[in-house]
Amino acid sequence: MKRLTATLMAALMVLTVFAGVASAADTVEVRGPVYNGSSVSDIVDSYSGSSNYIEMNATNFAGFYYDLDDGLESEYLRIYNKGKEGIGENLSGDKIPEGALVYYSVINETDFEITYNNNDTDGDPIRSQYPVIGFFAEEYVPLKNTTPDKLAKLLLDNDDKYTLRTGSALELPNGYELTAKQIDVEGDKVWMELSKDGEFIEDQVVDLTGTTGSATWSYEEDVAGEDDVEVFRVRVTDVFQGQVDSLAVIEGVWMIDYMNVVEIDDDDTFGELEVQTTGKLSEFNNAYGIKMWNDNSMTLDEDDTEKIAEGLAFKTADVESGDVMRFYLMKEYTEPGTYEIRGQVFEDEPGSWTYANFAGFYYDLDDNLTSESLIITTSAPFNLQSSKIDKDELVYYANITETGFEIEYNEVDTDGDPIRDKYPVIGLFAEAYVPLKNDTPDLLAKLILDNDDKYTLRTGSALELPNGYELTAKQIDVEGDKVWMELSKDGEFIEDQVVDLTGTTGSATWSYEEDVAGEDDVEVFRVRVTDVFQGQVDSLAVIEGVWMIDYMNVVEIDDDDTFGELEVQTTGKLGNDAAGNPVYGIKMTNDNSITLDEDDTEEIAEGLAFKTADVESGNDTLRYYLYKEVTIEGEETTQPDEEEDMDEEEQVTDNETEGNDTVETPVDETPDETEEPPVEDEGNETTDEEPVPGFEAVFAVAGLLAVAYLVRRN
Repeated sequence: MKRLTATLMAALMVLTVFAGVASAADTVEVRGPVYNGSSVSDIVDSYSGSSNYIEMNATNFAGFYYDLDDGLESEYLRIYNKGKEGIGENLSGDKIPEGALVYYSVINETDFEITYNNNDTDGDPIRSQYPVIGFFAEEYVPLKNTTPDKLAKLLLDNDDKYTLRTGSALELPNGYELTAKQIDVEGDKVWMELSKDGEFIEDQVVDLTGTTGSATWSYEEDVAGEDDVEVFRVRVTDVFQGQVDSLAVIEGVWMIDYMNVVEIDDDDTFGELEVQTTGKLSEFNNAYGIKMWNDNSMTLDEDDTEKIAEGLAFKTADVESGDVMRFYLMKEYTEPGTYEIRGQVFEDEPGSWTYANFAGFYYDLDDNLTSESLIITTSAPFNLQSSKIDKDELVYYANITETGFEIEYNEVDTDGDPIRDKYPVIGLFAEAYVPLKNDTPDLLAKLILDNDDKYTLRTGSALELPNGYELTAKQIDVEGDKVWMELSKDGEFIEDQVVDLTGTTGSATWSYEEDVAGEDDVEVFRVRVTDVFQGQVDSLAVIEGVWMIDYMNVVEIDDDDTFGELEVQTTGKLGNDAAGNPVYGIKMTNDNSITLDEDDTEEIAEGLAFKTADVESGNDTLRYYLYKEVTIEGEETTQPDEEEDMDEEEQVTDNETEGNDTVETPVDETPDETEEPPVEDEGNETTDEEPVPGFEAVFAVAGLLAVAYLVRRN
């Protein structure tokens, strides 16, 4: 029996290994404002107003640094109508000449998240504010208040509360740790140590016997040639005796990554940008900051991504010949973690959001199509004293629009039946869905693929698609110019087709239809096969373009259904557009009143929420924005969780559990599930795909182990 158990456990371990191999990271794209025009110069003329440039900043681009509580922004990207400060070459066509694309980042002074003691544990006065600067959408602290030539990344500035027992450590980002070495309850003291990757940095006995009942340890270090730079501070508010251990309570931690300083000199380059100034900026009333511009001309080609620097890029539309150009600024995140896509910030007025001021909503750049909007319709004064949204005053619309496929497929499928060249799409809470019926959005399937990517499959190899779907080249007949393909999900057969390329076009499209949620003959998948050929070892098939909806998980929407705070009012005709054509879609409103309180997050529906600022006492300003969080799977850098308003015993950090005490270091390590996109080949070259081990391999290994067990037993 023990051997059988061991065999089953081994099989499960193999299954776990293969499940890990199959997982893949996703990316998050944050979009800026969309610009349309016949040329770059036409766009600057049309959008610049009285100035001679267009500007992307924290108010219209969620990728840039923004401090909601203090209303601070730092970063600006401008396209001027002339390069080199008005003395260079003019904008022309889709070309941005040298010096016409300018990036600025300005130093701001901001408050710490909490009010620390006036003096530190050595009795020295400590500052109540610190300088901060955005640097390519990341938050940094200049080592000198007025010169941003040496920057350290801001790792922590929180007001979170943690309770540590003697010997326990609070894990901080980037390998730093704060440990309560010893706690003297009677003497009202705690001996604390700061370390990194297990190596000692500094320690301090924190004495709470002063008049305030709390104490702040502020640690200074000589960094990158600068003396006495504050790099860490923590506020200790209490020590007491628990049921088992002595305990220390800390509230508020601030820290910079002073061991990894970014040093910036004039003429340094970051991507396409060259540093011009690290000092006073005349464009911002002589505030201190950084100025860079493109040291070579840049061309915004059609259907392209033009990299700028540090993840920033311009994305251009794939428009038809003769059409206007269209582009936006974007930042792409690839590292595991949770990212916030922020909408426009509003102050003391009801907000409204569309694709234009909220990058979370669905938008098709190529066809300039949008679908979603969210509007606060209250006419009453809207500030902290009167921030109530009454029933039906928060209105969400999502309308159906038609879009073209990412590539041009064949006019008929492999059975000779004509296939459509467009499909309906609707945004639903910032996700793209396909209605099963063109004019009624009551049955929706998530759009999981619409690409023009090229893949090469050898006989028997499988292309992994999102949500567990797979496309396998079962057999390839090079002489007959055919490939037998199979679609499956989680190892279960769905459908197969022999794709014949002997027609006049030299390619073929397999379009698979299925009866879904009571609707007949719904197209759920299509793939275009462009070639079969003999490689050095295997027969190979080339596919270019895959389109698919998740038809096995249909969202059914009826009137009076609720999604978070929103209730469905209409699934049908919403009215007419400017040309008099009917518009079909979904309308929802809040079924209960909503109040936007200070320093709060008010969830709306399906990942959408309002975030409000923590304003200073006596300030009635209601500052808030709409946002959506998106997560990339993978192991994140360990960060403390927010542990506010919890019982102190429940926040004790350690690596064990004793009795009913909660004894775990608060860290954020629960990423949301994200889809696994198919792996693209680099550039435009075809790449051989190794067959991906599936459940067959798991069962085979388990079978071998079982046979070995039976042989040994006999």
